[in-house]
Amino acid sequence: MEALIQLGVLLVLVSLGFFVGRIAEKRHYSSIIRREQEQLGRPTTAARTVMGDDRPVGRSELVMGSVVISVDYFKRLLAGLRNIFGGRVQAYETLVDRARREAMLRLLESCPEADQIINLRLETSSIFKGRQKQVGSVEVLAYGTAVYFQSPLQ
Repeated sequence: MEALIQLGVLLVLVSLGFFVGRIAEKRHYSSIIRREQEQLGRPTTAARTVMGDDRPVGRSELVMGSVVISVDYFKRLLAGLRNIFGGRVQAYETLVDRARREAMLRLLESCPEADQIINLRLETSSIFKGRQKQVGSVEVLAYGTAVYFQSPLQ
């Protein structure tokens, strides 16, 4: 009887983690999509030069945005099973996608007056956890050069 209760508690906790994790991920994606729509008109490129504008550059500065997103227990469990059988680890693919997009948005939000972002770079790293060195979190750093053109009055 005791073992059955423990199994029931485990199943409830795993189910709760699954549903809460899905809701949190869905909310985060909704936030990302809304904020990306707000940033659509801002040119951002990995090129090292200013794109298609003849105005003189007034100033430029290094800008960055970073984020650390943790893996929920259920995704870690699924990834562990996928490692045994091989194949794509979709649980981590969505994690890295969200982290990259969030870091980009934070970079853009850090310089709202910039005319362009050039020389954009993304750095991704994993933060390992436990004796098995499982991925606990993913960190993404987005950095680039914010370019501000001179206003016509200057």
